[in-house]
Formats: sequence, structure tokens, C-alpha cells
Amino acid sequence: MTNKEFAQVLEKRTITFAIQILKLSSSLPNTPESLVLRNQLSKSGTSVGANYREANRSRSPKDFKNKISISLAEASETDYWLEIIEEMKLSNNSNISKMRIEAKELLAIFTSIVSKL
Repeated sequence: MTNKEFAQVLEKRTITFAIQILKLSSSLPNTPESLVLRNQLSKSGTSVGANYREANRSRSPKDFKNKISISLAEASETDYWLEIIEEMKLSNNSNISKMRIEAKELLAIFTSIVSKL
């Protein structure tokens, strides 16, 4: 697989992840605590792919590394919010554990990319 093909596959993967995150967010109860979690999760979960897309359109290697580093941080943060939602049992969405696995896999991919730059 070429770098360009890999980038396209990973962009699609982050879009799918963002959609799953938004669906989970919208299913959370309307309590003050859940609203905070909904907002934080939605921001970080969609930022993973948005920053990755920006990285792929960066103007310099330094800009690319910066955007990938942001994607890495956002994937980690997303897993954090998912863990809180899971621990508090705020959703009966059975896919939370799968979303946490995906967040960790994205984190590993971005970590690998940054370490090779």
C-alpha cells in the first residue's frame, strides 16, 4: 500500500470513528454531567480526523508533524472520555468498548507516524 493509499484509508477510518462518536454523544442522557461529557467527547472525537486531514494537506514537514501530534492527543483524550462514560454506565451502547479499541489503535498509528518523523 502506498503512502497516499494509506492516507486515504486512514482518513476514511477517522470519519467512521467520528460518526460513531457523534452517535454515542447524541444518545447520552440530558443531565448536566452528560452534557459536559457529550461536548468534550464530540470535540475530541471529531478532531482526530479533522487534524489528520489537515496534516495530509500541510505545507511543510513541521506542520505535518504538528497536526499529527494533535490527532494523537485527541485520540488519547477521546479514549479518556469514553472510559468515563463506560465507567459511569451513562450509555447502553454496546459499541463503547469497540470505540475505545479504535481510539487506542488510532493513537498507536499516530504515535508510530510521529516517531518516524
